Amino acid sequence: MASRKSKGAASGKTKKRAQRATSNVFAMFAQNQIQEFKEAFTMIDQNRDGFIDKDDLHDMLASMGLTPSDKELEEMLGEAPGPINFTMFLTLFGERLSGTDPEETIRNAFKLFDEDGKGIIHEDYLKELLMTMGDRLTDEEVEGMYKGAPIDNDGNFDYNGFVKILKYGTQDEKLIGGAE
Repeated sequence: MASRKSKGAASGKTKKRAQRATSNVFAMFAQNQIQEFKEAFTMIDQNRDGFIDKDDLHDMLASMGLTPSDKELEEMLGEAPGPINFTMFLTLFGERLSGTDPEETIRNAFKLFDEDGKGIIHEDYLKELLMTMGDRLTDEEVEGMYKGAPIDNDGNFDYNGFVKILKYGTQDEKLIGGAE
């Protein structure tokens, strides 16, 4: 690790530390799938530094006869919340394959109804929204969603906490090996 820091300092470039993604992502895939993803990651990581950066993406796409613009490369990299190490790479694929939206997208949906910007929505108000707008939920579906949801004694639904539960599971699930 020290060699990467000194190498980065010498070239004037410093890498941001990869945001730690939960190891729960490994429970989403079979061992043979993880191995295939690792092989793909290694093929994309052209400079073998353990991270996929803009140069890696450019080189990989160029080897396929494509010439993406810098803007396109930045947009691709922008889909990750931080530098793309192997765990982040798996997390991104897991999100795509499981059909869940990225954390920020889910959080922003809740923010639309958080008039005070405090990260909470009263459970009664949220229930009304869920039962009257968009894909309307039934009373039973809302109650099922609220089971295990972070709701305080005043009835405030902590949507930031809920997003983390949606994406990474509960502490109890982590303790028993990522069960769903």
